[in-house]
Amino acid sequence: MAAMNRAPLNRRLAGFGTTIFAEMSALAAATGSINLGQGFPDTDGPEEIREAAVRALRDGRGNQYPPGPGVPELRTAIAAHQSQRYGLSYDSDTEVLVTAGATEAIAASLLALVEPGDEVIALEPYYDSYAACIAMAGGTRVPVTLRPDAAEARFVLDLDELRAAVTDRTRLILLNTPHNPTGTVLTRDELAAVAALAVERDLLVVTDEVYEHLVFDDAEHIPIATFPGMRERTVTISSAGKTFSFTGWKVGWLTGPPDLTTAVRTTKQFLTYVASGPFQYAMAEALRFPEQYFEDFRAGMRAKRDILAEGLRAAGFDVFLPRGTYFITTDIAALGEKDGVTFCRSLPERCGVVAIPNQVFYDHADAGRTMIRFAFCKTEPVLREAAARLARL
Repeated sequence: MAAMNRAPLNRRLAGFGTTIFAEMSALAAATGSINLGQGFPDTDGPEEIREAAVRALRDGRGNQYPPGPGVPELRTAIAAHQSQRYGLSYDSDTEVLVTAGATEAIAASLLALVEPGDEVIALEPYYDSYAACIAMAGGTRVPVTLRPDAAEARFVLDLDELRAAVTDRTRLILLNTPHNPTGTVLTRDELAAVAALAVERDLLVVTDEVYEHLVFDDAEHIPIATFPGMRERTVTISSAGKTFSFTGWKVGWLTGPPDLTTAVRTTKQFLTYVASGPFQYAMAEALRFPEQYFEDFRAGMRAKRDILAEGLRAAGFDVFLPRGTYFITTDIAALGEKDGVTFCRSLPERCGVVAIPNQVFYDHADAGRTMIRFAFCKTEPVLREAAARLARL
């Protein structure tokens, strides 16, 4: 048989291989290491949610194809959540779309809204699917770098750099706040400046807010759709996985004006079509939990953050204490290390812990070469054991 005279992977994705998450999780399994790399909890969420899914299965709800936009109960709950928490009013029939996790919502949004050659501004370091989805849409990724600021003790957005990145070819700004992997939460002033720029230059905004319920200390999550002129140009994405600790169920959603939501739904129907039928009913109940659940969830995760942060400092890491998400970014330069990828690949053998190198989330790799990320969404005994192992460094 003659050999193929062309590469099997199209050129848009030629630079994308196995994700760093798959590589490091496989390394954790092979070495028996504690996996603080991939961001999934090591315990299930509330029993009431699991039982709601079982009840839906037994009652025959969602065992066949659910409605394309999502089951009405969940869409209604999502609209109520946006209204009660943020004062954002969305029609559950025309302005809410349920997706196979936030990852599909991101992919469908970019495929629907970006034309080949359009520029998409993304804050780096960025979640790796952003780069792949922009490439699949034929867009051009334009990174704007979040940089650590010692005075503010967080990663900050350079608003002058953001403005300079906008050209006549810019179509869309892709935001993520609370931000993975840095743990920063964009401030009201930062978001107001982004909103003003989007309105001035007539840009769309797609905003990934999956960690909306995980903000700590003095941080506040403010959806950019709440700013003047933004509701009509913003697609807001969130997910149940991070809030209720059922990441494998893949229940995500987006809200936005009818024209943008319809465009994304048109694309989404040719991706998964529908997904997670019985789990949608369960998540509709979860979104109606009392406020005490969300307060307890935040408090528990903040305590885990502090346990791991203390252990990392004791081990010699320079720690950037996150104000959101369940990730801690650290700088290994204080350990005399110079390359995060090399360090993370050696870490399991050195002390039995797995982390993620941040530089794979940058176009400007030097900006993140010594930064690595640890997930603290694990049980407290696991985090304490990981800290003890890291102390060997």
